[in-house]
Amino acid sequence: MNFDIAMPLTLFAVTMVAMFLNKKVERKLKSTLEEKEFHVRDAALLVAAMSVMVSLIVFIPQTAVMIMFLFAYSMLLFIFTYLFSDFKKNRAKTYCAAFLIVSFLAATISLFSFGVNGTVAYGALGFYCLFGFTFLALIHEENRVDTGERWYLAVLPPASFICLYLFFSRTPLWFPYLLDSFAVVFAVLITLYLGSLFTWKTTLIFIGLLTVMDIILVLFTGTMVSAARHVFGLRLPILISVPTVPMILTEWGWLYMSLGLGDFFFAGLIGIQTMKKFGKRFAVLSVVSMVMSFFVFEILMLNYGLRAFPGTLMIICGWLPLVLWKMRNIKKLN
Repeated sequence: MNFDIAMPLTLFAVTMVAMFLNKKVERKLKSTLEEKEFHVRDAALLVAAMSVMVSLIVFIPQTAVMIMFLFAYSMLLFIFTYLFSDFKKNRAKTYCAAFLIVSFLAATISLFSFGVNGTVAYGALGFYCLFGFTFLALIHEENRVDTGERWYLAVLPPASFICLYLFFSRTPLWFPYLLDSFAVVFAVLITLYLGSLFTWKTTLIFIGLLTVMDIILVLFTGTMVSAARHVFGLRLPILISVPTVPMILTEWGWLYMSLGLGDFFFAGLIGIQTMKKFGKRFAVLSVVSMVMSFFVFEILMLNYGLRAFPGTLMIICGWLPLVLWKMRNIKKLN
């Protein structure tokens, strides 16, 4: 019997990180968003918009899709970094030093790759420019007195992401290492950003509608699978792919299991709202239950030849019975 523990553990780790980071960032995010929250109508419209976007994306030229995703990811990195760039001078200097090292190493690798991959070689210029900008930011930080938000610190993550994607996305370094790393970051950031807009009521409506939409688009129309292949062909970090553990070999080599960022957001949102509603211990238990359900469904996929299955359904089947049991117990006590 084939089974895999790598993807369930990845789902558990990303969900837990999003849950516990939410406590630290929610207050600032809510104040930035002026305490706005989704209403029932907003949750329904968001699901409808996601459904339309998934259905239409296969008809959009790949260049346009690439520009759209790069812009969205870059803005997400910039916004988060800017909001939390008011750290102390010593941390800011360490932050700049880290980007100095990364940009210098990437530029050097690009130089050594000259003649092997022209795109990577030309990347040396871009990374040396980023190195120069980071060096100027470090000098400016040395002379800076106040410690408010700094736009020049917020520029560094999206600039690094775009450079790495443009010049390394067709190299072995990008998949799976850099792609998975960026996908994990974006999964957590999306969960934190949108999670602050939901309440318990809107979460229940949203996850119910999203699960129904996912079932239709995966099992009946196949639109979700087609859209994922269309976008993943661009090597954009829209999903996390990890090799199976223990190893499962196919005629193409080591089998990789993939899960979209939307499914990680789905699990993270449920975990965050469960923790707010029932506390940390029950929230952790619910995440374990979701992961175990996902693990069982994944075994069925690996042994019965199912190529695609709704990730939301795999997750909610572990969470829903536990929450219904909890709510029933609370009702009895009252």
